[in-house]
Amino acid sequence: MSEQKPAPQAAGSRASMKKELPEKYRNHKHVWVYIEMERGVVHPVSFELLGEGRKLADQLGVDLAGVVMGAPGEDVKQAARETFAYGADVVYLVENPVLADYRNEPYSKALTQLVNAHQPEILLLGATTLGRDLAGSVATTLLTGLTADCTELRVDDDKSLAATRPTFGGSLLCTIYTLNYRPQMATVRPRVMPMPPRQEGREGRIVPFVTDLTESDIITKILSFMPDRDSNKSNLSFADVVVAGGMGLQSPENFQLVKNLAAVLGAEFGASRPLIQKGWVTADRQIGQTGKTIRPKLYIAAGISGAIQHRVGVEGADMIVAINTDKNAQIFDFAHLGIVTDAIRFLPALTEAFRKRLSPHSNDRLAG
Repeated sequence: MSEQKPAPQAAGSRASMKKELPEKYRNHKHVWVYIEMERGVVHPVSFELLGEGRKLADQLGVDLAGVVMGAPGEDVKQAARETFAYGADVVYLVENPVLADYRNEPYSKALTQLVNAHQPEILLLGATTLGRDLAGSVATTLLTGLTADCTELRVDDDKSLAATRPTFGGSLLCTIYTLNYRPQMATVRPRVMPMPPRQEGREGRIVPFVTDLTESDIITKILSFMPDRDSNKSNLSFADVVVAGGMGLQSPENFQLVKNLAAVLGAEFGASRPLIQKGWVTADRQIGQTGKTIRPKLYIAAGISGAIQHRVGVEGADMIVAINTDKNAQIFDFAHLGIVTDAIRFLPALTEAFRKRLSPHSNDRLAG
């Protein structure tokens, strides 16, 4: 008689995982936001993250802190004041001549030293070119987890950070937890979170932090600064009105219909990922999870199906108008106004209607 084999165990769920923090992490408290600053200018994503960090800190009953790093001077002090205006209770101020321009090595060392000294529970950074570079290095040095390009952040019932991001090319959303390590780190792309209101006169506590950085210890040297000549080519992320086209336009020549409407509205124009892949439009115009995230007052999508990869890049818009021949297109699930028609025929008529409405003799304006 053969022995009965034990039934296979079900795959472990998050509820069955160990949730008790190791002793060395139990003093980690507070929510931190890294304030990204280059050549004296704070990136707007830092203020957006302060708004989201404020919610997380209030749920946890802890302080919200900003981390400002740079060369000694008025720029970093002004950045600290702005950080208070957008919700921070504390600013950790790291001033050192070596931090005059961003380089991965000194910034990673300084931020790692600061984290080890003051032990935050959550650390948020913008998913910009600079933020992604810094976040990956710091998470690796601290031996903690990092969830990149998040679209949602919340505090779970057990006080863990639940960080949600698209995966499998944007076809699924997954929520990731860092249960047994601290800090819990995440990056969020610009315009994913709304900009919080600025609170004039709000003040907080500045905590100076001295780092032992010296220029002779840093391998990378800055020889000169050359601004990206294409850096201002498109302003999709911060445009009030955006018009975009997708594969429903059928040919690169028909994409001119999108540009024509955008010109009349004083808007920015963009495209879905397949058009960039086909070379119809340059990559700086891509909207979606692997392109730009936008939060305009009005978004007009012509011939775009609305897969989740595109949805996560546009769902923060105040008004989404979708034009598509397929009444079952996914974009109609989240559009505020849906028009079932051929965009190739509809866009010229819409452009002409707006041209008449927004003529030089009219006081009406949509953008600008």
